[in-house]
Amino acid sequence: MQENVIRCAWAGSDELYQRYHDNEWGRPVHDDNRLFEMLILEGMQAGLSWITILRKRENLSKAFDNFNIDKILQYDNKKVEELLQDPGIIRNRLKVRAVITNAGAFRNIQKEYGSFDAFLWSFVNNEPIQNCWETISEVPAKTELSDEISKIMKKRGFKFTGSTIMYSFMQAVGLVNDHTTDCFVYQDIKSNKKNTKNG
Repeated sequence: MQENVIRCAWAGSDELYQRYHDNEWGRPVHDDNRLFEMLILEGMQAGLSWITILRKRENLSKAFDNFNIDKILQYDNKKVEELLQDPGIIRNRLKVRAVITNAGAFRNIQKEYGSFDAFLWSFVNNEPIQNCWETISEVPAKTELSDEISKIMKKRGFKFTGSTIMYSFMQAVGLVNDHTTDCFVYQDIKSNKKNTKNG
């Protein structure tokens, strides 16, 4: 982790938060397994802080079989009840059931488009949107594009995919570069936007 550098204000002083900011947030993701993980984590965040999710991320991954879609699609009511007894995760019945529902919707998109990556990145013509925010207060909570993606996702059966959640997801997986212009990651992402095929 880089020290003595300027970061987005939201990264604060928490080392876990800073590591996520420096290495993940806003960097384009094209791996379907990672995209599914982030979609689930963003849904889990609803009503909670992101740092809460980051602190439970390892437990969530373990509880949900490393977000393996094939395994999650086999979950039954007994498995749901087991998960709801796990203190290491977000014990919300609607959110837990949404993981299973979203796994099915995600798999349907993979079958139709070849990958969720192809479906998702088509919304930005496979090119990250480069924003130029000077302060964190300028960064929107949602946009017309997140409204559109949310509407399509809901129509396809996804849960916990409202516009605000979807914009947060877009930011996380790099569809948009919402690092503030003074942040050291901003220019790094902008200069590497042509080479975005990473896991």
